[in-house]
Amino acid sequence: MTDVSRRALLKGGMVAGSLAAVPAEALAAAPETDKPLTRIAFGSCAKQDKDQPIWDQVNAWSPELFVFLGDNIYADTDDMAVMKAKYAKLAGKAGFKELRRKTPCIAIWDDHDYGRNDAGREYPMKKESKDIFMEFWQEPADSERRTREGNQMAYIYGPPGKRVQVILPDNRWWRSGLLGMTETPKDRGPYLTNSDPDAVMLGWEQWQWLQEQLEKPAEIRIFASSTQVLADKPGWETWALFQAEQQRLFDLVRFTGTTGFFCISGDTHYCELSRRDDNVPYPFWDLTSSGLTETWHYLAPNKYRVGEGHAVQNFGTIEIDWGAAGPVIMLGTRDGAGKPLISQKLNLSDLKPGAARA
Repeated sequence: MTDVSRRALLKGGMVAGSLAAVPAEALAAAPETDKPLTRIAFGSCAKQDKDQPIWDQVNAWSPELFVFLGDNIYADTDDMAVMKAKYAKLAGKAGFKELRRKTPCIAIWDDHDYGRNDAGREYPMKKESKDIFMEFWQEPADSERRTREGNQMAYIYGPPGKRVQVILPDNRWWRSGLLGMTETPKDRGPYLTNSDPDAVMLGWEQWQWLQEQLEKPAEIRIFASSTQVLADKPGWETWALFQAEQQRLFDLVRFTGTTGFFCISGDTHYCELSRRDDNVPYPFWDLTSSGLTETWHYLAPNKYRVGEGHAVQNFGTIEIDWGAAGPVIMLGTRDGAGKPLISQKLNLSDLKPGAARA
């Protein structure tokens, strides 16, 4: 297929050097298991060849956890030496190094750090790319993530009654090919919805894994997807391109009786908030934050958008108040100067069946 993605317009150059992972002793320790999380930041789309001043604002916000949602570098290569060199360039960014010293970080990839623009299961170097990912993000040597197929991972933080689960699905390893137009529209991307029930986003093995994660006890569940979960027709890569898989996600949340579920996502080069009330067990939210360095020149159509989107450099924030009156979640995004862009209050009591709908 001809490369028609908007991100193909933003090619990154090769940098010299080898993989320079942050020394293990320099990394922040994981959040304490008996202490509830209250401040989480996240972001995506950080071009390693550009300055990254936004880390100053991220570090000033002092998150207790940072979630990298993919396109953490722009590798775009089948040459693993080139990929390692680009990770090394990210590792050399002063703000990034400070973040990793101060703040526990977890990560998933998207297409550019997976290896190719908009790539799925066809990418021939995915196993080698995964090995480099594990080395750079210093996944423990005995982690099951290293040995199983795919790059998906989940974490649970905090004590019983105040547990936060963060689920990082792998939207690349098993994903079927994309359907596209021969000419890109002016107001959206070139990709078409694939209504084939056999088209795959996560793959059978990962669906089994995801059900197991949703069946574990947690009060708040953050589905941290590299691509948008709810946006309906942007024409770029989203869950909506795979109708059966998107509906399967909604149905799995319903089937498992999962509560406290909401989404965060990246990829788009702008930030926006989406809410869906139709055909879901309770109101679903998806806060998109993109990019840490990358921006786009328009917002694609999205009937689920709440308020305005912003095509500026940004990072996402999640604040949790575990007060006795009932937990409250504040979703937000901030620009490169730290100015708030999006703010949305969620009551945990509304993230369950029977909650009021718009």
